[in-house]
Amino acid sequence: MDYKETFKRIFAMPEFPRVRANDPLTSFVAAESIKDVAPQHHQVILNCLKFYGPLGKDGISALTMLDPNQVARRLNEMKIIGLIELTGNTVKSNSGRNEREWQCIQSS
Repeated sequence: MDYKETFKRIFAMPEFPRVRANDPLTSFVAAESIKDVAPQHHQVILNCLKFYGPLGKDGISALTMLDPNQVARRLNEMKIIGLIELTGNTVKSNSGRNEREWQCIQSS
């Protein structure tokens, strides 16, 4: 994968709605605080999937030291901007439930 192209996609990404109009003030504060950190999380997750291969949310969390909620919030954003995709498989989460498995999108 071309890292230069990946960085362009990450840093030129759209603003994702991270809060709803009727959410409490604390949600607005949290959304504002993550705005600058989210691209770093994207890169950490992307590097993890490149190095270890397809993983679920909890697997990514364990290998990156990101909180499972941080990982979960970033996965759909990364799918939307074309960095990762679902494999169609499920893996067991830490609680023993099935969770979706993610992989890097292979570029030519």
